Amino acid sequence: MSVKPPFEAVVTEYGPTVLRVCRVVLGAHDAEDAWSETFLAAMRAYPDLPETANIEAWLVTIAHRKAIDAVRAATRNPLPVEQMPEEPIGNGIVGADDAGIWAAVAALPDKQRQAIAYHYVAGLPYTEIAQILGGSTDAARRAAADGVKNLRKTYPDATLKGATR
Repeated sequence: MSVKPPFEAVVTEYGPTVLRVCRVVLGAHDAEDAWSETFLAAMRAYPDLPETANIEAWLVTIAHRKAIDAVRAATRNPLPVEQMPEEPIGNGIVGADDAGIWAAVAALPDKQRQAIAYHYVAGLPYTEIAQILGGSTDAARRAAADGVKNLRKTYPDATLKGATR
């Protein structure tokens, strides 16, 4: 019988993955807020999480919902600024030396961007991605494939291997 690790250990182990996913889905500016919101919600729900649950997929699901909340809030409350803040190179993702490819990922349609983030950054299988996005496994695989196809139009030699853990 497995025992759930203490919540602090969960944050330590999965925190970087959740932050990378938030950065890819939302951009660097809103990622830390979404990360914090994810772990606040997770901390409240953690005692009821079954011991057999996939903690990483559970956290990415929460991060996905927090990201949707952040996008919706941004559309309701636009903040005009004179100059855009500088983006960190590689969007803060280990192995991402080319910030341009991550800008191209950010420009993808939502489902494609999210499927790429969850599969190539978080390393989740397509079955988990389908549950997060609310579709079939084939649709999740297709969204990721279409996203990679669109990226290859701009970056024909690029791979997303450097984004995996």
